[in-house]
Amino acid sequence: MLNETVLSRSIRVMCASGAIVVGLGMSSAVMAQQAADSAPMQRVEITGSAIKRIDAETAVPITVIKMEDLKKQGVTTIEQVMGNLTVSQSSQGTSQVVGLGTGGASYADLRGIGANKTLVLLNGRRLANNAFDSSSPDLNMIPFAALERVEVLRDGASALYGSDAVGGVINFITKKDFRGGTASVGVDSPQHPGGKSKSANFGFGFGDLDTDGYNIFGVIDHQEQQAITGTQRDFNRRYPGGLSPTTSPANYFQDDKSGNPAAPGCTSAPNLIPSSDRTSCQMTTSSFVDYVPRSQRDSALVKGTFKLNADHQLSLEALKTQSTVRSQIAPVPYGGLRQNRTRLDGSLNPFYPGNPGAVTPNIPLSPTFTGNTGTLPAGAKPGFINVKWRDLPNGPRADENINDQQRFVASLSGVIAGWDYEAALTYNENKVKENLKGYSDGGMITAGVLNGIINPFGEQTAAGTALINAAALDGTVRTAKGKTTGADAHASRELGDWMGAGRKAALAVGAQYSKEQFLSVAEKEYASKVVASTGIDPESRDEGTRKVYAAYAELNVPLLSTLDVTAAIRYDKYSDFGSSTNPKFGFRFQPTKTVLLRGSYSTGFRAPSLYEINAAQTYTNTSQRNDPVNCPGGKAIPGKPTAANCNQQFQALYGGNKNLDPETSKNATIGLMIEPVKDLNIGIDLWAIQLKDSIGSISEDDVFDNPGLYPGVYKRTAAGNLATDGSQCPDPVTCGYVDLRNLNLGGVNTNGIDLSLAYKMRVGSIGNFALNSTNTYVRKYEYQNSEGGVWNQNVGIFSGAGPVFRWQNTTSINWSKGSLSAGLTGRYKTGYLDQDEETRVASYTTFDAFAAYAMPKGFGLTVGVRNLADRAPPLSYQTNTFQAGFDPRYTDPIGRTYYVRGTYNF
Repeated sequence: MLNETVLSRSIRVMCASGAIVVGLGMSSAVMAQQAADSAPMQRVEITGSAIKRIDAETAVPITVIKMEDLKKQGVTTIEQVMGNLTVSQSSQGTSQVVGLGTGGASYADLRGIGANKTLVLLNGRRLANNAFDSSSPDLNMIPFAALERVEVLRDGASALYGSDAVGGVINFITKKDFRGGTASVGVDSPQHPGGKSKSANFGFGFGDLDTDGYNIFGVIDHQEQQAITGTQRDFNRRYPGGLSPTTSPANYFQDDKSGNPAAPGCTSAPNLIPSSDRTSCQMTTSSFVDYVPRSQRDSALVKGTFKLNADHQLSLEALKTQSTVRSQIAPVPYGGLRQNRTRLDGSLNPFYPGNPGAVTPNIPLSPTFTGNTGTLPAGAKPGFINVKWRDLPNGPRADENINDQQRFVASLSGVIAGWDYEAALTYNENKVKENLKGYSDGGMITAGVLNGIINPFGEQTAAGTALINAAALDGTVRTAKGKTTGADAHASRELGDWMGAGRKAALAVGAQYSKEQFLSVAEKEYASKVVASTGIDPESRDEGTRKVYAAYAELNVPLLSTLDVTAAIRYDKYSDFGSSTNPKFGFRFQPTKTVLLRGSYSTGFRAPSLYEINAAQTYTNTSQRNDPVNCPGGKAIPGKPTAANCNQQFQALYGGNKNLDPETSKNATIGLMIEPVKDLNIGIDLWAIQLKDSIGSISEDDVFDNPGLYPGVYKRTAAGNLATDGSQCPDPVTCGYVDLRNLNLGGVNTNGIDLSLAYKMRVGSIGNFALNSTNTYVRKYEYQNSEGGVWNQNVGIFSGAGPVFRWQNTTSINWSKGSLSAGLTGRYKTGYLDQDEETRVASYTTFDAFAAYAMPKGFGLTVGVRNLADRAPPLSYQTNTFQAGFDPRYTDPIGRTYYVRGTYNF
């Protein structure tokens, strides 16, 4: 929808127009009068407005990030770009693929109100959302090497862009009219083992749009990231992490009595520690878990622009990206096995505790116990134990996610009868395939343990090894595809000077159409064999489609030479839930050359995603919990076995809801920008967001810590139990579960302040210095889990899915002289109260440094160090990710890293 025009021609003009420019490198935010260049200036568009203006006269708060500056700081991925934004509260990165089935996606999240409420654009138009959940685009799909800058609108923009723009808009803008060639290679080498990465890209363009009438350029980019395994850092040894009652050798139990042949010391096998009952063990699984997954990304962008005549040009853009992310977690757990004292032929099971040659039971066993679930197999005699065994022989589980993105845009732009116009056809497609390795056929394992072929308590016989090997399963567990086709057109023009302000009013109008399709399917045959450890329903088929029609208008009217106002309105109609109309009002007041006041108010909305509406019902494991009814306070009630109710991973049901309402919001900002002295620029923006009918599922913490508030989510069996193994679901006889499907939960209120400071200084023969600092302070963040429910405080507190950081800061100081430059960047996050409510997670500060040499045409070299002080992630007891000892969503386990980048331009 927006042109990818260069805004950096006059940084001073941009600031005077109400845009905050933060280069986070060598560029600075400067407040001054509008430039008086003698050369005619092109009207351009900037993110947040549809009106073309001279040098982007606009009243919206914008942060502009130049990729050239970030590359010097060693940034090589879009995920790292988000780490430079203090307005970002992102909580899902690539590392969350470990054990969580995210497809390796990384999302942007402005203001912390949800990644699905931050609109991500490429050259002003939407990308296809990640096919696994259809809610947000995967940042890994954006071609990093092709980018010129990133524009971040820190304000709600549903009145212009429609759904998803509640928290703001991030517009990634590629190079334009590129000529010549460029090649770059880089290597990142951590001081500690693992995590090495490398990158290479090549770009070439030819044709001058003005003289030749065309320009064609292409960019190819390759990135590789090695894994950091659970044994290459010691964060998971800060405490026993990833505790599981499913062990090897196995835990076994009858009613409330639990045993393990390695107890009470639990030292005869690796990764075991004693349980509180001193008769069974727990496994620490965190040493199997990758801190950073292995990944590889390849992208190619080709763009051609053709001048049809003096007033019209055609642009064709094609993008292809593939991201492959591989991760590792602990071997498959089997928590619902049963072992028979006798085989079906009547002979004694050689592995049943207490039988001749088998281990000696360390708890009393009943020889006639029939178990408390299911029925005996035909021909079996009484005498059972329940078994929790982990399939160590087949090794760790591995997950491979292959994510493919395709995009094609054909646009026509120009001038007709005084109107600047642009119209486009778009096609976006995202496909994801999830492959598994190290898994095993649950049916074969269950039968092997039951009938005495597999030994869950020690070394395997030849027959047991053969069966385990035969049960090993590698395959594709699910695939997904999302597709969006669309058309859009918009036009703008200046009108008359209605109020005698010396500047003309301007109007923009536009319309859009899109069709979204989404399909996610489990590979039934394979998924049915691994359901016990994946929780993926073999019958799963998530499918949805919708059409969206929209029309919008924006009017800017200068009332005085120092004051103008803007009004916008947009109407959206969805084929699957209804319509929404959203207005926006803003003003820009500049009483002097060095003072600017601006503000806006708008309403916003987000339509439920196709996944949130149509997702199939899926059972998966919770983290370790106590059943609040059967094991209150960690002590089982009479008649309920400890091993099935205390410190267990219960089954939770996730899925879609066709009765969801859209999320609605109110957004307000007011900002002041001043230049108290030459080259010193200060920006202050106050912002507030009120969100209603937020869509999500109630968090595990809230459900298990406050069971009295949410009694309706507990769906127990007739016997009053919750299931502890995926194979028990969805059978209504054995499947007790916690219902965590999507709901309209309630409201979210958040507000705070964005601060920016920029100062440039020229010191004679020494060179030029630039100081840039961006800061975000969150005064309030509170949310509800139900309409009219209690308000949960989240600022500086791990509540629900995670914390909201009170204060975030990015500050850089840079020096340049001729072809030489150097810089230092610091990043800071405040600490917070941890998930256990007893631990204070420390604040987190890191510093990066670089030095660079760059010839105008020819060779360039950058060397640097990230995390200069080798700051380790602070201790956290969070259980929302599989990594233990810290929170990988907000901190970096790689440590001090040296990097070198070489570039050649020709």
